[in-house]
Amino acid sequence: MMCVSAALEPHSDQLQSLSWKRDGSLLASSCKVRTECPAPDVHCDEPAWAHLLILNREVRIWDSRKLSSSISSSSLGTSSGKPKPCSARYDLMLFSPAQGDTVVDCFEVSSSEPFLTQVSHCLTDTSTRGVAVVPKLALDVMSCEVMRVLQLTDSCIVPISYQVPRKHSGQEFHEDLYPDTVGTTPAMSAVEWWGGGNKQDPARGCSTSSSPLSTPSSSAVPSRSPSTTSGLSSGFLPSPSPSQSTKTIQGPTSKFRHIQGAVMHRNTHITNMRGLNLTTPGECDGFCVNRERVAVPLAISGGQIAIFERSQPGRVPDTALPTIQNSVNVVDFCWDPFDTQRLAVAGDDAKIRLWRVPKGGLTETLTEPELILQGHTEKIYSIKFHPLASGLLVSSSYDLTVRLWNLDSREQVKLLSGHEDQIFGMAWSPDGKLLATVCKDGKVRIYDPRKSTTPIQEGPGPEGPRGARVVWVCGGKYVLVSGFDSRSERGLYLYSADSLSSGTIATTQVDVSPSTLIPFYDPDTSVVILTGKGDTRVHIYEIVPEEPYLIECSSFNSPEPHKGLVFLPKTECNVRDVEIAVGLLLTKASIEPVAFRVPRVKKEFFQDDIYSDTAVWWEPALTASAWLSGSNGQHKKISLKPKDMTPVSEAPKEAPVRKYLPSSVYLEEKTDEQKKEELLSAMVAKLGNMDDPLPQESFQGVDEDEWVSKCDGNRWMDESQPE
Repeated sequence: MMCVSAALEPHSDQLQSLSWKRDGSLLASSCKVRTECPAPDVHCDEPAWAHLLILNREVRIWDSRKLSSSISSSSLGTSSGKPKPCSARYDLMLFSPAQGDTVVDCFEVSSSEPFLTQVSHCLTDTSTRGVAVVPKLALDVMSCEVMRVLQLTDSCIVPISYQVPRKHSGQEFHEDLYPDTVGTTPAMSAVEWWGGGNKQDPARGCSTSSSPLSTPSSSAVPSRSPSTTSGLSSGFLPSPSPSQSTKTIQGPTSKFRHIQGAVMHRNTHITNMRGLNLTTPGECDGFCVNRERVAVPLAISGGQIAIFERSQPGRVPDTALPTIQNSVNVVDFCWDPFDTQRLAVAGDDAKIRLWRVPKGGLTETLTEPELILQGHTEKIYSIKFHPLASGLLVSSSYDLTVRLWNLDSREQVKLLSGHEDQIFGMAWSPDGKLLATVCKDGKVRIYDPRKSTTPIQEGPGPEGPRGARVVWVCGGKYVLVSGFDSRSERGLYLYSADSLSSGTIATTQVDVSPSTLIPFYDPDTSVVILTGKGDTRVHIYEIVPEEPYLIECSSFNSPEPHKGLVFLPKTECNVRDVEIAVGLLLTKASIEPVAFRVPRVKKEFFQDDIYSDTAVWWEPALTASAWLSGSNGQHKKISLKPKDMTPVSEAPKEAPVRKYLPSSVYLEEKTDEQKKEELLSAMVAKLGNMDDPLPQESFQGVDEDEWVSKCDGNRWMDESQPE
């Protein structure tokens, strides 16, 4: 190895940035020529004839053949810091934020106007200390990932993935997205280059058979991350032509495939909410709702919770609001499903407080709870009410136990053990007999609390240690877990409830983001809706009890990152508008209802293929003591069909309309006279019969003797009026 150095011509001021041309033949530099300007940054060879210069948070593109003036420019925001160009991938230029910024901009560079086009605007939750691009050979090409960067924050490193949405993502290799890339072998030595050599790196194809591509390396990301990722909002490259893409066999489609989410009218919003606590623990949904009211934690000392009545939407007054004061930090809370006035709150002091909100809402601050449950020795993770029995509450804690409480007797009745690490989530089975948990120790467990304090089943869970949720689906036959894999990618994992030890029967990777996907499952439609705190996208899947099990449907994108999404009872859906779910979206200062609708043509009919009888889950099926003694129950069911609507299955059958005339009409020979007669008949039919009276002839006028007019010069006047 030999080192060769040379002194280049000195610059007129401080040298700020250097960049090599792609073929290594030229070196571009930028200089601090004016003291009042921030340090400019230069990036060369994007495309081959141009280079970029960042000045005053403005990126400019220059033709390297004519450096007298720039040919295009674009603003990078109003922050005081200076961003840097990180790298280019497929004519993409990524601008890392200045230190302390929270925005990563991505632009497409083209050889024709507009030259520079912004294609992505990634907003992160915390300030950035630096951004680095992962080598191209580490990308997941089967997921159409075109760029991956690592964001450095104050406490962790977070991967941000940029993916181009394609129809068969995960099934096909999209060749048009991945031209041959430069390899890792040097094209020449330093001596050869100094002697005038201009060899290029050997190109390497992005085929799926290459192990570095098919299995990207794991990212070193801590278990807790404050950042939020965002991919490309739309494909910046043209879709492949039929000749370029490989034909694949289409699987079953869902009747909810084209489901549409829409934010409801502004007069239903609760706005001007201030001082909200938007950093609740990962095991908490962020806020909770029932048919009558919403509970939202506040970022005020004393663990205060604000209560908003759903019947009183609009702007919240600027004056101080009455709250619930827990005196300790709130870690989780939920409404009693059978009592809209009772709110259970878990604090970081290992206690559970039960509060009663008066009818009509809070009129004064509450400081004394109705009941306090104490038994855990460490901070609580989460709490859940029993879905059928009234007065039963389950809680999980840092002491690695799950405890069952009888609120009627005010005592702990069961203590479940067997967890070896943090308990991420819990869920009751639809019949209320079993309890499923997912744990940081990589296990999914099922308990029968009335028969055993240890799990009756245990199986491998998600590998990622960053958080997970669990929910029962398909009538309790399956268990769905949302979690992370070893590469910190979010995914869904489906298990058979009868055989957890056999592992998953279906999995699907969703995206890359640090927040845990929180699932909402509608048992009437088998649709699961998932999103994470800080996300902008809401994912929707239909779950079927056969291959392929998980069918992806259309997603909903909120205009800004939301802090939580919870759902109202099924009876809140407007069946006339074919709504299958209505949720409340929590933003930084408002609560906005979102309706999820299925597009249908005959909306005047009740869509009984979508709306099956729904459970009356807001009424208990049995008492806590009855359930603990071994009794089981089930909810009553009601129909959502309005009395004045006819089911679409009973709609009158319409006779099929022939789109085309029979061939005999076209083959029949007609004389010229027949054609003239048909043409005249058609014209008369369109213009109408000339002998018919005009419409105004049937109008009733004023009798002549009622009016006597005379002419006075050039004006007519009524004789009854004075001259």
